[in-house]
Amino acid sequence: MPKILVSGLINIETTLRVEGFPLPYFPVCYPFHGVNSTVSGVGYNIAKALTTLGDEVDFLSIIGDDLGSRQVYAALAKDGIPGEHVLSLMAHTAQSVIIYDGEGRRQIHTDLKDIQEQIYPTAIFEQQMQACDLLALCNINFSRPFLEKARRAGKIIATDVHTIADLNSTYDRDFLAAANILFMSVEALPLPPREWATKVINSFGTEIVVIGLGAEGALISVKVDNFTEIVPAVQTRPVVNTIGAGDALFSAFLHSYLESRDPYEAIRKAVVFASYKIGEKGAADGFLDPAGLENLYRSSKFEH
Repeated sequence: MPKILVSGLINIETTLRVEGFPLPYFPVCYPFHGVNSTVSGVGYNIAKALTTLGDEVDFLSIIGDDLGSRQVYAALAKDGIPGEHVLSLMAHTAQSVIIYDGEGRRQIHTDLKDIQEQIYPTAIFEQQMQACDLLALCNINFSRPFLEKARRAGKIIATDVHTIADLNSTYDRDFLAAANILFMSVEALPLPPREWATKVINSFGTEIVVIGLGAEGALISVKVDNFTEIVPAVQTRPVVNTIGAGDALFSAFLHSYLESRDPYEAIRKAVVFASYKIGEKGAADGFLDPAGLENLYRSSKFEH
């Protein structure tokens, strides 16, 4: 069984369903069963998805010393995710509010509190990474000091920089330069996806680049093969909310890639996994287990 270290954000996520965008002003509304609060965040979503897929996860994160932290630890226990390296180092746990409509469009508001000023104990990371096959280091500041240590140790580093428009981004450049496996979204790219993937590989020597294309699927570019392809999206059930689709794509790719070392099969399975995931409201909900993923993949157009 692969072991994956995940370092990333946890937040308390509140979702609100609305009739559509733009949202008109009104003083009060009663969206019965339209408001939900769960534990989420990029790190949590990835750790939960990988755990559901049967991988052994070591999860490093920072939360507050508040009511939210009790929700987090309860959720970790419920979802079977180890919580001993999730540390209460802040006064308040990060929060997010996500507004979404019936077509799956969403608007995200994230309050990170003071997490970007926090330092995670590097001794814990150095000890825990030794037994891991891959390190999923999310692009949040407390993961940044881990990048060079991971490279020196020869570990596979995977990260998702989400929306990006500049390869010289001060915030993301460390993550771009360190990653063996690099994910991002098409949403803010200044170039067509194929051109952008080529530019990334030429700039950083990245082994595998994946660009999430939303309803169009995903693009994968593999350096060693000098090959790029677009994997079209599939529909496995009706779309409810697209929040967390990128985290699901990333997680399922890492899981499948560690199993087969075949990046092309891994991205096809990841597209199926993400398609099923967006049939749920919350970013940390809707993950398939290994049998469910295999069954849906076998019945998908990729296997015909």
